[in-house]
Amino acid sequence: MEYILRPIYQERASLPETLGVIIVKKVDNIENITDTFDCVLLIIVKEAEVPVFTKHYLHENQKMVMHVITEEILNKWLFIGTKKQVVDWIFNGKIMFDRNEYLVNLRTKLHEEPYYGRKIKTGIQFSKLIRRVMEGKDLFNRGNFLDAYSNVTESLHHLARLSVLDKGLYPEVTVWSQVKKIQPEIYKLYEELLFSKESLEKKLELLFLAIEFMINARTHDGAQHLLETMLEKDLWTIQELHTHKELRFYSGDLEVLIEYLIDKAYIIVKPIDSKNQTIQHRSYTVDKKLVELEYDL
Repeated sequence: MEYILRPIYQERASLPETLGVIIVKKVDNIENITDTFDCVLLIIVKEAEVPVFTKHYLHENQKMVMHVITEEILNKWLFIGTKKQVVDWIFNGKIMFDRNEYLVNLRTKLHEEPYYGRKIKTGIQFSKLIRRVMEGKDLFNRGNFLDAYSNVTESLHHLARLSVLDKGLYPEVTVWSQVKKIQPEIYKLYEELLFSKESLEKKLELLFLAIEFMINARTHDGAQHLLETMLEKDLWTIQELHTHKELRFYSGDLEVLIEYLIDKAYIIVKPIDSKNQTIQHRSYTVDKKLVELEYDL
């Protein structure tokens, strides 16, 4: 199959923006890491007008896919976990081209630094957890128990991923198999959600209490990336936070996390005068004394 794809990736490899090329083949009796394709051709570039460019190919009875992605998208997939297979692709794929050992160095970093990207990945999962709980409690209080149930399920999934990240591991597709071994108390909550004989209302009430307790216990780790990033300068607008090279990975969950940390006194709101005398801009700063003390900076 490599000889079929060779002209395609060689053409890409000749371009100066191409950083690396990997081929991943489907393996029988192994969970689907190639998205049902017989072969995945992954090409990583420094920059591109289209951040993710995909093409499908057919050779006889075999189907192949090519993904051309930017370095930023690769980091997003690694940090956020939106495409879990990419970790396996980087680890186990066959390197066909590697400019300045970009892929070799990335593999080394992923192997030797199990906590690589842990702070940002933890922060992103924590912000998603905060949003799910907030929305779930609102639905619960309005009597929409089935919708609240969905939010509790998602909340437990984020807690599960946080527990895996805490051990320096990568959350797998079968994350509950991991969690059952490394943090059985979270697995127990999931079992309560599925199998408890309590009424749905009572079950949700108890689970919200348990999840909120775990959120409080995880605030230190969950907020670390955002707070340390905000120490880069004294004052931030929300737009500056959204467009920061790493904080933009939080997407729409960033503002929920900021409001949560305002309630916890880690972040302080600073009103700034605007051209309109009747309204002020809302800017943000961290409580440096609290943060430096909390994180021993």
